Amino acid sequence: MATHKTGGQSARKKVQVSMVIRDEVERQHRAGVNSLQYDPALHRLYSAGRDSIIRIWNCRNMKEPYTQSMEHHTDWVNDIVLCCGGKNLISASSDTTVKVWNAHKGFCMSTLRTHKDYVKALAYAKDREQVASAGLDKSIFLWDVNTLTALTASNNTVTTSSLSGNRDSIYSLAMNQTGTIIVSGSTEKVLRVWDPRFCTKLMKLRGHTDNIKALVLNRDGTQCLSASSDGTIKLWSLGQQRCMQTYRVHKEGVWALLATDSFSHVISGGRDKRIVMTELGYAERYTVICEEKAPILKMAMTPDQSSIWVATSESTINNWSISQKDWQELGIGDYCDSASNVSGGVNILRNTEPTQKILGGPAIRHYHVLNDKRHVMTKDTEENVALYDVLKACKVEDLGRVDFEQECKKRNKMVYVPNWFNVDLKTGMLTIHLGQDENDCFSAWVSAKETGLAENDAVDQKVNYGNLLLQALLEHWWRPLHADDENEGNSNDGNGPIHTRGGNPYFSVPSHTPVIFSEVGGRTLYRLLVRDAAGETEGVLLNETVPPWVVNIVVDKNLPQFIKIPFYLLPHATSGVKSLKKDRLIANDFIQVRKVAEHVYDKVLGAGSDSGSVAGGGNTVSGGSPAGDRTNTDSNADNSSLAEEKVELLCNDQVLDPSMDLRTVRHFIWKSSTDLTLHYRPVK
Repeated sequence: MATHKTGGQSARKKVQVSMVIRDEVERQHRAGVNSLQYDPALHRLYSAGRDSIIRIWNCRNMKEPYTQSMEHHTDWVNDIVLCCGGKNLISASSDTTVKVWNAHKGFCMSTLRTHKDYVKALAYAKDREQVASAGLDKSIFLWDVNTLTALTASNNTVTTSSLSGNRDSIYSLAMNQTGTIIVSGSTEKVLRVWDPRFCTKLMKLRGHTDNIKALVLNRDGTQCLSASSDGTIKLWSLGQQRCMQTYRVHKEGVWALLATDSFSHVISGGRDKRIVMTELGYAERYTVICEEKAPILKMAMTPDQSSIWVATSESTINNWSISQKDWQELGIGDYCDSASNVSGGVNILRNTEPTQKILGGPAIRHYHVLNDKRHVMTKDTEENVALYDVLKACKVEDLGRVDFEQECKKRNKMVYVPNWFNVDLKTGMLTIHLGQDENDCFSAWVSAKETGLAENDAVDQKVNYGNLLLQALLEHWWRPLHADDENEGNSNDGNGPIHTRGGNPYFSVPSHTPVIFSEVGGRTLYRLLVRDAAGETEGVLLNETVPPWVVNIVVDKNLPQFIKIPFYLLPHATSGVKSLKKDRLIANDFIQVRKVAEHVYDKVLGAGSDSGSVAGGGNTVSGGSPAGDRTNTDSNADNSSLAEEKVELLCNDQVLDPSMDLRTVRHFIWKSSTDLTLHYRPVK
């Protein structure tokens, strides 16, 4: 695993814990593909996914092309470059990191944390083995590839030269093969040109009217092609510092460019979903190679120039053929709405179907958290509806193409449990965040029996959802115990300090579940799989990374505090009971109405014994015990059932079900931010 360096700033920022609910092996991209690289020697295609995964495909076996996943990023992978003759791969991600991979074996060698924001683009100078990275922090960093590949997971601090002066977020970058010129494109709408050998600014080129999304340089760095969201492609002479030609072959923003080595033709794609080939010497000579089903993000040409692989905002990667005829016979004419515009005897739309496909999977796009705050209903891009259990980090049921709203309504019960997690669908998979607000994370106390976690338990144990999930996620993390904990019955192999493990008594989560520690709204600190937490290196990194509020729960086993709810208890107008002083009581928010009825029966109406349900000077209603507290709160169950028969409780004149808890009454019936008021009356 790649390590990280925690600076003072990171230590002070609030750290959240996230998990991704997913299959053990994700064989298909789920949310669009941002970049492609083709290895001609091995006939492998590398694809950078918005699902945070880089995948390797064997283009010689199109029946089963999936080879391997390269997983380490925690957000969109925005760009990748193959270097060192295909031995290594560099990747740039929205998780703010650049990573160095062993491309043949598919593992991450090191992580570079120099950028402060999303890293959007990479550029590679093959002859110099130099890579540049840039993104939303407006900085460009130059990396020596040979230095990068010598880094290890634990030793990855590297000094690098940088190019500064960009005023806006950088979305595109290009370097020529010999590493003498670097060009960046940004929302500033100008091309900035540098000499990377001396980190000096050379020029600014103006002409575009919107963000510059793609750049290509010719081999000697004398000419540059730029594509912009303004819908145009421009050819620049860097020697003359001017635009030589503007190509208007798209109706909307142009986001991807490919040029031939000789700089005779350019292939472009973008928002209008069309891939157009244009002859650079004759702006009016172009042909539409194909039309995709989604906006085009990146293209990679096969070495023989007979086809191109195309990545779009959908997750399937298509291969489209380009014949020799296409290179020679470009149509001449106006850009036309008709898909098969015939101009000069040449059919402009060359292909209607791709020759090969690498199928993608559906991405989750909609979700609804059910009232039990444990189950989430989702709907994906293929209209499939599914049910997930957040607590156990798994999919419970595939419901197929059913009415999403109806299924949500059908499964919603009249129960109120506080929010304790946040949902994120950015990667097309279900990501759950804990601890964006630490108080919220531990607000959901529920009955272990009623939620099906504990069967036939005589004690109504209360469990905390956030607490249980954190313990399950870090179940395999071994921690050295304090000296005074040595008699706790934990394992000791006789060779060193005693260790303790996490986990909870009720369930485990799938061991392949990714766990991510990150700054709230900021950078990722560490990602690992649940099962890997037992490793020695991982243990050291967890000791550095796990925030105190999680250690407190998982290691020190300190239970979160109960959430208290204040309420007033008054006789109902029809009760026949004279109004006493307005009694303000406090109880745990999960206390059931029957407990309050018992309090009224025992203490207010004076009918019961004194053994029962009020503690703390008559203003605290008790009931329910946390996990591990074996106090039997149901010892006076007979009294409780008698109280139910004798006393009726109401809220807003609605008679309350004895099994309803106070937070549910407040949420669904009281519906006010003021203190809850309950009325009681004896049952005649």
